[in-house]
Amino acid sequence: MAMHAADPARVPGAAPARRRVLAAIAAAPLAACAMRTDAPATFSAEALALALARRPVVLLGEVHDNPLQHRVRAEALRLHLETGARPALAFEQFDREQQSTLDQARRDPAGGTPQARAERLIQATGGGGWDWALYRPFVELALRFELPIVAANLSRSDAMKVGRAGSFDAVFDRQTQRRLGLDRLDADFLRRHQQVVDDSHCNAMPAAMLPALARAQVARDAALLASIRPHMARGVVLLTGNGHARNDLGVPFLMETAERARSLSIGLIEAPATGDDAVPLAQLRRQYDVAFVTPRHARPDPCESLRKRAAPAA
Repeated sequence: MAMHAADPARVPGAAPARRRVLAAIAAAPLAACAMRTDAPATFSAEALALALARRPVVLLGEVHDNPLQHRVRAEALRLHLETGARPALAFEQFDREQQSTLDQARRDPAGGTPQARAERLIQATGGGGWDWALYRPFVELALRFELPIVAANLSRSDAMKVGRAGSFDAVFDRQTQRRLGLDRLDADFLRRHQQVVDDSHCNAMPAAMLPALARAQVARDAALLASIRPHMARGVVLLTGNGHARNDLGVPFLMETAERARSLSIGLIEAPATGDDAVPLAQLRRQYDVAFVTPRHARPDPCESLRKRAAPAA
């Protein structure tokens, strides 16, 4: 199995840390590999850290607003880094145009703690509407362990260009489309994307808008792949939503065969609200290489406002 840890001889204290952490990880069950459909899999930092070590390229999914998922992911990443691993850390939360801003902010001579440096870096990019209380720990880890920080996402404005144009030509030239596999997508793939987009919008979107929204989502996957490719040789962890990590629709689908062989997709799936909402194990196995079921975050029903708007006036 390919490992992507740095040489312990060049990382102070890495060898003892590696032994301690790997011993803890080895004792933890990776229950996702034997997940039942009627009960959540064991979700722990140790189990997730073991999964992170399985391949050099990891697509680490999330439900964006689930605090528990983020806490466990950050702890798992810390354990992984303490073994000596030094992957680049790619963020869906930073648009690709912000890379130079990130790099310049990182060179800020003001110094300070990783927490203070992380805050300055986030402020330099404007935040982008994300809840940085959830993502700041990952920036801090990247600074503490001197990892490359990769701005990976397609901007909202570029995604809108793709949607309006009905073509990837609005953002990617033909050569780039070939490199990203965008020239070989079939109609069935795009139809499946439209269905996912429709479901994620409570089946309340006008049908005429679905092709544009689906194409914009595919363009985001392509941008994420293009952003992590330069870092695949050293290893890279992409922090992204579960949809982008899916084997059947997301970034892995666009990868070349050799890239796919070196990558691992991890889905963090919230426990269903009811038994009827449970995702069958066979489906999760198609969607992700490893899937964990996590506790559900309490939130208002996101479909409620849409249903109210759609309801006829009394």
